[in-house]
Amino acid sequence: MSRTVIAYVGLGSNLDEPEEQVERAFAGLDGIDGARLVAVSPLYRSAPMGPAGQPDYINAVAALETTLEPEALLDALQAIEQHHQRVRTIRWGPRTLDLDLLLYDDATIATEHLSVPHPGLPERAFVLYPLADIAPGLHLPDGTPLMQLLRRCPPEGLERLDSAR
Repeated sequence: MSRTVIAYVGLGSNLDEPEEQVERAFAGLDGIDGARLVAVSPLYRSAPMGPAGQPDYINAVAALETTLEPEALLDALQAIEQHHQRVRTIRWGPRTLDLDLLLYDDATIATEHLSVPHPGLPERAFVLYPLADIAPGLHLPDGTPLMQLLRRCPPEGLERLDSAR
């Protein structure tokens, strides 16, 4: 029997009705075999990190209970991206859906295809604030409290959206 862990997934979209893309992605996450959606953050609007001239992003974070191994979970996330017609052409360019495995239990993972905790997590307000909404007492695998990261990363340019959820 596989062990159940909590994994946190960052969601982002800035193309083709981004709010709806993220909302549909929540349902896709809940449909992964071997995983169950246990929490979703409110949606946030943020300025793009990448090339200029692209629309703002809609971001959120979801928590999954899963028995999947990290690489299998990553494969499932990428399948959801493909279902949303994700095209990988420009680094940090516009996209219909981006799903990032932020944290996988208390694991530190460094493989050719996967880095957990996600390398950008400590300085990305659009990830930290939604993550804090659903897991305020969280500590990273190295013991760093999430709240400590929030104090170092102001929410400049981040707008929490009202949600019907």
